[in-house]
Amino acid sequence: MVCPKCGAPNDDNAWKCVQCQAILQQAPPPIASGPPVVIPNYLWQAIVCTACCCVPLGIPAIVYAAQVNSKVLQGDLEGARRSSKNAKMWCWIAFGSGIAFTLIYLAAIAIPNLLRARIAANQASAVGSLRTLNTAAITYAATYSKGFPPAITALGPPPGGGAPDANAAGLIDGILASGKKSGYGFTYTPGERDADGSVKAYAIHADPIKPGNTGQNHYFTDQTGVIRQETDRPASEQSPPIYH
Repeated sequence: MVCPKCGAPNDDNAWKCVQCQAILQQAPPPIASGPPVVIPNYLWQAIVCTACCCVPLGIPAIVYAAQVNSKVLQGDLEGARRSSKNAKMWCWIAFGSGIAFTLIYLAAIAIPNLLRARIAANQASAVGSLRTLNTAAITYAATYSKGFPPAITALGPPPGGGAPDANAAGLIDGILASGKKSGYGFTYTPGERDADGSVKAYAIHADPIKPGNTGQNHYFTDQTGVIRQETDRPASEQSPPIYH
């Protein structure tokens, strides 16, 4: 709508010229009774979302919120409602984006710490399992006349809960006897047998199942009971011992 007095463009629903305030059409009758028409502008919510959540997405919310009151003053109630809805929508978008960015940031900090904690726990468990295997191997040799066990399964529990024997001595749990526990794989290698068929030595390697994920250190032990360690490569009898 063009003002016939000053030629300024106006909204089709405007009843007063925005430039010269000339009457363009009959103003809507005032509401004589009932609650006044209230159209929220969400201005303070938009400011909070911009300051605390996401500036790029909060700015449109502020722009739409600022348009609400001006459209109400022009008599464009439908336009004011549209601006109010848009302001509310952009407030939620900015708020949701701020929450998402915060969670991503926290995850970027927390996940590496959790991975390091899991690796440390797995490595401590592997050392404990090697000590358990050494103790079980010595107990096995003292109990049976075949020297050290011929395989790691010989230290495990008897099948079906039967009585322990040289093939299943019941000295370690079934998980460790399977050769995998807490992210580590355990490889038991018996030494040569003497003339009586007794195993006089053994070697055990403990290596992470997924290097860098379930563990970093590699371990080795044998009949001496000394546990040795290497980082990022398999350990052997020449590797440095650990003292904890």
